[in-house]
Amino acid sequence: MIIDDQIYDLIIVGTGAGGGTLAAKLAPTGKKILILERGDFMPLEEQNRSNVDIFKRERYHAPEQWYDSAGEPFSPQMNYAIGGNTKIYGAVLTRFREQDFETVNHQSGVSPEWGVKYADFEPYYTEAEQLYQVHGQVGADPTEPPHSRDYPFPSIAHDLQIEPIVEALTQQSLHPAPLPLGLTRQTDDPTNDSEVSGIVPALKHPNVTLKTGAKVVCLHTNPSGRVVKGVEVAIAGQSYLFLADLVVLSCGAVNSAALLLRSSSDRHPNGLANSSGLVGRNLMKSLMTVVVQLSTKPNSGSFQRSVSVNDFYWGDRDFPYPMGHIQNAGGLLTDIIFAEAPPMFSVLAKFMPGFGLKQLATHSIGWWAQTEDLPNPDNRVRVEGEKLYIDYTLNNVEAHDRLIYRWTDMLKTIEKELDGFQRGVMHPRGEIPIQVMANQCGTCRFGEDPKTSVLDLNCRTHDIDNLYVVDSSFFPSNASVSPALTIIANALRVGDHLIERLH
Repeated sequence: MIIDDQIYDLIIVGTGAGGGTLAAKLAPTGKKILILERGDFMPLEEQNRSNVDIFKRERYHAPEQWYDSAGEPFSPQMNYAIGGNTKIYGAVLTRFREQDFETVNHQSGVSPEWGVKYADFEPYYTEAEQLYQVHGQVGADPTEPPHSRDYPFPSIAHDLQIEPIVEALTQQSLHPAPLPLGLTRQTDDPTNDSEVSGIVPALKHPNVTLKTGAKVVCLHTNPSGRVVKGVEVAIAGQSYLFLADLVVLSCGAVNSAALLLRSSSDRHPNGLANSSGLVGRNLMKSLMTVVVQLSTKPNSGSFQRSVSVNDFYWGDRDFPYPMGHIQNAGGLLTDIIFAEAPPMFSVLAKFMPGFGLKQLATHSIGWWAQTEDLPNPDNRVRVEGEKLYIDYTLNNVEAHDRLIYRWTDMLKTIEKELDGFQRGVMHPRGEIPIQVMANQCGTCRFGEDPKTSVLDLNCRTHDIDNLYVVDSSFFPSNASVSPALTIIANALRVGDHLIERLH
């Protein structure tokens, strides 16, 4: 093993929404920062999905195998590159609702309270929206929490196929609202991600070093087991040890938990920071189903997501429990998650025989129905030998089913008044499979009690004084909207804490 002769003030592992944002926040401090990323810079042609066949098998999958609870291998949809999964997300940056931070009763159980509330997050949501150039419209959605400042850019216009649908939904007394989107508005790569807003600005500072192709394999503590002293990294087949005063993990909820579990020692026989036994447990990833409208008019297949409907977020008159969030899928030829459901196209082909893949996609409008799943300690990441297992069983299913049926009924109602849709036919739908880890969270929940949480409220591990986690692992509960903005805002919040600690 080669021991690096430098001692850093801070090592950040991972460059996604948490790590990339934290790097940008801390870079101006002048402290010596090392960023480790197991991937490399993503080729621009891969980022510009308008020019890419996203249905090519495994295009956006990690070159590794995980295993489900039955022991069956699968290739996860994970992006190991500068920017992490923000390079393949839909750029939707939505705030959690105020009530999402409180105890919420669901039809299938309870979503636990957070130790940090919306009022604490609000200034960081605002900072995050400025940093990621969010385009949106405050006040259009009645479930939207209060903003101390408007979005930095106005919302984008809906596609020509979407505009009449939005108008028809409004006529049904719903409140379709513009999706808040982080956009650069550049044609070659329109999405604003943590490479653009995090890593690139951070690297302008001479005190920041980035190493790519650097896979962290283990964390080593001092003899007492209370402080991480070294980060073991594999680079081009060689093992290195990097030393730092503070270490921050942002590998994603699955991989951060797996790294802690793989860093077991005599002092930490069950894995690092795992005195509670909760590392890897309470994995959540949202219930997500695509519902498709069949169109007689072609569309481009490559337009932006632009509209959300949250009228069923907290339930309705027939179901007094939260159901969830609806948003349009954008063009199906560029929706990476939709590409994970190829059986959808065999269903669509039954209604439009003789159509090829591109024709099917350009004669379809997709809607994502998204419901909060609830923390369950048996839904977990575990490591056995070299194998990483994902034990995950769906929960809160009835609420999700009701959301799908409610939305399908609404589509049938408005299609009676709209031209260009195939009336009297089903609305095909498909659930995302286990390999899609788009909204993974919850494996190292934060809280004040070390017996019931892995991290404290500043996202420092209870057991290890200088070890933090700033990806979605810290979530004690999920929500029905995307976690991305909350991860970014939390990284900014933890960044303020670390700035104080570093000084």
